[in-house]
Amino acid sequence: MENKKPFHLTRSAVHELARDYGTPLLVVSLSEIERNYMILRRHLPRVHVHYAIKANPDPRILERMIAMGSGFDVASDGEIMLLHRMGVESDRMVYANPVKRREGLAACRFTGVKYMTFDNESEIGKIAAVVPDARVLLRLRIDNRKAHVDLNKKFGCGADQALDLMHKAKDAGLDVAGIAFHVGSQTTLADPFLTALDITRDLFDQAAAEGLPLYILDIGGGMPIPEHKVKFNLEEILDQINARLDEDFPDTEIWSEPGRYICGSAVNLITSVIGVTERNNTPWYYLDEGLYGTFSGILFDQWDFKLETFKTGPRIKATFAGPSCDSLDIMFRDRRTQPLEMGDLLLVPACGAYTSASATTFNGFPKAKSIVWEDVEEEYGTEPGTDAAAG
Repeated sequence: MENKKPFHLTRSAVHELARDYGTPLLVVSLSEIERNYMILRRHLPRVHVHYAIKANPDPRILERMIAMGSGFDVASDGEIMLLHRMGVESDRMVYANPVKRREGLAACRFTGVKYMTFDNESEIGKIAAVVPDARVLLRLRIDNRKAHVDLNKKFGCGADQALDLMHKAKDAGLDVAGIAFHVGSQTTLADPFLTALDITRDLFDQAAAEGLPLYILDIGGGMPIPEHKVKFNLEEILDQINARLDEDFPDTEIWSEPGRYICGSAVNLITSVIGVTERNNTPWYYLDEGLYGTFSGILFDQWDFKLETFKTGPRIKATFAGPSCDSLDIMFRDRRTQPLEMGDLLLVPACGAYTSASATTFNGFPKAKSIVWEDVEEEYGTEPGTDAAAG
């Protein structure tokens, strides 16, 4: 199961879907969502998964995660109320934004969400005033310069501040439940997780010695997805983490908050060439999807998307731009590709995380329509394949 290639449409499926649905088109595989979730459950059997819905809040993905029993990492009143309307119980949510708006805390009080994180003293009074029976986890800062996105630049307290903040939270009447950390996005080695667990084990011991017995450890997200320029062994990473958890935290409740890992490989984009020109002796290809749409991940997630052209032969360097009238809307410069023509189709695999979630309708262009692969699989192909040529 783990060795199965990620969701990837065949050339024939791409052409037939574009013919019938138009482009740009997002194709979502719920089977891939389930596969990713089950890999975590097999290799980290003690870990309670809380899907970070900011990565992709597509209701169909949420429905599948709900049905599988997942918990959820929420960051706002909007996300809390969305899940509440979908029938998600309050104890399956953790309000994992260390700095909260009052509307978010009010949503917690209304829905009964009690689990939340904090990383500074000012947050303690806010929480205690609105959700006095909150169960809080201290967000710890973990340095990992190799992370694709280093969330610790914005969140997390130093280990030297941790005990003082936990005591202050307890003095305010809050239930100090545990510690949370996030090693950063797209972490391709176990080492940052193991370092974080070493630091956290020491803090658990110090807290217990000072009358603060902790019972939850949240190891965050950061598990990697396939990326065309990066190699890693996911199962080895997870097995190393699991072994350390069993060794150092045998009696602790363990949580995780994966976002990209769950949804990143579960979406393919089909986009088409709508304009061809040459500028300063460089070919330019204009696509019907751009930085303000699915390719927003280039700006907001620093993601280097793969483009597949289904063509063979010598490659050239070209510029790829989006459809809007903003000169910022240029996705790739000097990107190597086979020469393209008007109407050619491109496949963008592994574009499920921080793409459609941050897309806009700038300039009046609608967000890319989306369909579920399993709803049309019987018509367009029994199994996604890998017959596309990389561009």
